[in-house]
Amino acid sequence: MEKDIVISPSLICADLCNLEKEVALLENAGMQSLHVDIIDPHFSPSMPIGLSTVEQLHNKTDMDFNIHIMSTMNEFFIKQLIKIKPDSIIFHCETSLHIEKMLQIIKAADIKTGIALNPATAINILDYVIKDCDYILLMLINPGYADGKGEEMVPYALEKIRDCKSFIKRRHSNAKIIVDGRVSMKLIPDLIDAGAEVLVAGSKSVFRKENTFVENYREIKQLIDEHFNFTGGNL
Repeated sequence: MEKDIVISPSLICADLCNLEKEVALLENAGMQSLHVDIIDPHFSPSMPIGLSTVEQLHNKTDMDFNIHIMSTMNEFFIKQLIKIKPDSIIFHCETSLHIEKMLQIIKAADIKTGIALNPATAINILDYVIKDCDYILLMLINPGYADGKGEEMVPYALEKIRDCKSFIKRRHSNAKIIVDGRVSMKLIPDLIDAGAEVLVAGSKSVFRKENTFVENYREIKQLIDEHFNFTGGNL
């Protein structure tokens, strides 16, 4: 691909009764990044996996684990996850009273940092901490169940990605934009054009049941390559 767009399959969309096999298949298909949600019921009704499962899986694959904490207990989970040594830890600003402190704890462990924003959360809340972030994760749906039927991206999704990209440039930050929620084959070109650099891939892309992981991933890469060839690589 002409631009380094990362496809990060979402673990909660995998077969939860066969996670080791599913992760091996994702890795063998060529994907190197795994999006792992840690969720508590106070934040979202879905609680797919726990810390022990993440730790065991981390020891069975070479994929990068990018952790997305969706909890009201950020400090607890951050300190537990540091022991596992994932590639990155991202937490929600909406549930953190001490954002800077959480970033410092993660950075001190030599782990990449990130802050996640719910759809309606304004980007300027990151004004003073953006330079400490490796990632900004934009939720494009309201947190809930990964397979919520009929739920689509919020109507301002692309506008928010563009605003976030502009915000990052104005503050001379190197943070990359992760987009999470209903990342479909149809919308991937638009998401990339808006500024997304890491695509959390779920039921509408990598985990489409009519194809294998290999076939889905190949189709996504081809779609991105064709898009960059069409645009000349200029976004």
